[in-house]
Amino acid sequence: MTGSGGILVEGKATPRGRFPHAKVSGDLVFVSGTSSRRPDNTIAGAEVDEFGATRLDVAVQTRAVIENIQAVLAAAGCGLDDLVQATSFLVDMNDFAAYNAVWAEYFDEQGPARTTVAVHALPHPHLRIEIQAIARRPEAPTDDTAVDRTTVATLEEEK
Repeated sequence: MTGSGGILVEGKATPRGRFPHAKVSGDLVFVSGTSSRRPDNTIAGAEVDEFGATRLDVAVQTRAVIENIQAVLAAAGCGLDDLVQATSFLVDMNDFAAYNAVWAEYFDEQGPARTTVAVHALPHPHLRIEIQAIARRPEAPTDDTAVDRTTVATLEEEK
């Protein structure tokens, strides 16, 4: 990894601004707010029928968010077991039970510390949830060899 420590994961949705999917500092990996947006800018858990009626499923979105975070962590040399903290942003606290049920598919009481807050809106009206996270890598790499270069493009390479 280069000096910047910024990670963009190939094959994942491009961030909607000038920031990385994650930033590595020492043995910590800071994952930017992650949604269920796919690389083609569609949103997992958001369906619009031919009449324009929208169905938003927070359980599907939560699962996609956690899977997206897992991919970002893998690019940084760690996994979901290495998460130490997560902050979840829900547009509607009425979605809490469904979100919490999916969370429990991945984590138990030994999982990361978690805070869940309600927000007025997220960057797209079909998004119901976003999660940012912090992980600690099991062993901090000493050079670029610890990062899988086939799945990661650093910010400096993008310039």
